[in-house]
Amino acid sequence: MAFPIVTRTLHRHIDIDGLRVFYRESVPETDQAPVLLLLHGFPSASHQYRRLIDALGAHYRLIAPDLPGFGHSDVPGSPLTFDRLGEVMAGFVERLRLDHFVLYVFDYGAPVGFRLALRYPERIAGLVIQNGNAYEEGLGETMRGLVALRPSHEGEQAAREMLTLPVTRKQYESGTGDVQLVSPDSWVLDQYFLDRPERARPQLDLLLNYHANLGHYPEWQEWLRTRRPPTLITWGANDMFFPEPGAHAYLRDVPDAELHVYPTGHFALEEYLPEIAPLIAAFLDRTWKTVSPR
Repeated sequence: MAFPIVTRTLHRHIDIDGLRVFYRESVPETDQAPVLLLLHGFPSASHQYRRLIDALGAHYRLIAPDLPGFGHSDVPGSPLTFDRLGEVMAGFVERLRLDHFVLYVFDYGAPVGFRLALRYPERIAGLVIQNGNAYEEGLGETMRGLVALRPSHEGEQAAREMLTLPVTRKQYESGTGDVQLVSPDSWVLDQYFLDRPERARPQLDLLLNYHANLGHYPEWQEWLRTRRPPTLITWGANDMFFPEPGAHAYLRDVPDAELHVYPTGHFALEEYLPEIAPLIAAFLDRTWKTVSPR
C-alpha cells in the first residue's frame, strides 16, 4: 500500500511591534495551496493544532501562531487586552503577506479573528468556527460568571482559579464521550506555560477583559450578515463555556453555513479530529475554487 504523505512543519518566530511571536507553518506540496490561519484559545497555544496540521498540512498551508502571552510567544510589557491581541495579529497577517486566507477561530481566537475580519474583510476567503462565540445565547453559565468579572481584588482572585491545573484539565475532559481519546499531553503542556511566573499577569488581564468583547457582538454579526462569508461550523455540544445554542445562532446571519455538532466538549478536535479534518479539507477545496485570490 502507498505510504501517506507526511506533513513537514516549520517552527518559526517573527517580530511584531517588538514582540517575538512564535508560529507553526506547514509546507504543502504546492505554493498554490489554500491557506488556513488557525487562532487558538485559552489556556492553550498553537500546539493544540498539531494533529490537525499533521492531518492536512501536506495539502494545505496551515499557519498557527501563539498569541502574545501564550505558548512560545513573548509576554507584552503592558496590560494585555483583546484589542491588543487583534493589533498584533493584524501585524502578523501583514508581515506574512496573507492577502487571502480562510480563518479558523476557536474560543479566544474568535474575538481576535473577528477583529481581523473587520479590519481585512476582503482577505477573508471563508470561516471555520469551532466553539468560538459571537452571540449572547452562546454564553454558558460558566462563561457568564467570567464575563461578570471586573478588575478588582475579588475579580482577580476568581480569575486566578482559571489558571490552576484542575481547571485546565477539566476544560479538556469535561463533556467528552471517551476521555481516553484526550491526550494528557495537551493540558500538561498548557499548564506548564500557565505556571511560568511571567504568564499570570497577562492571563488575568485577558480574563478580566473578556467582557469587553460582548459590546462588539453586534458589529461582528453585522459583518457576517453583510459579507456572508462561506462558513463551516463544527461544535462540541457539551462545551462548559460555549454551549450548542451559540453554534445555531450563527445561522441567523449566515444561513448557508454548514453546521456539524458533536457530542463532546470544548476542545472538539481532541475527540473528533477524524470526523472534522475531512470537513475542513472539503471546505478549503470548494472555498478556494469559488473565491479568487487578491
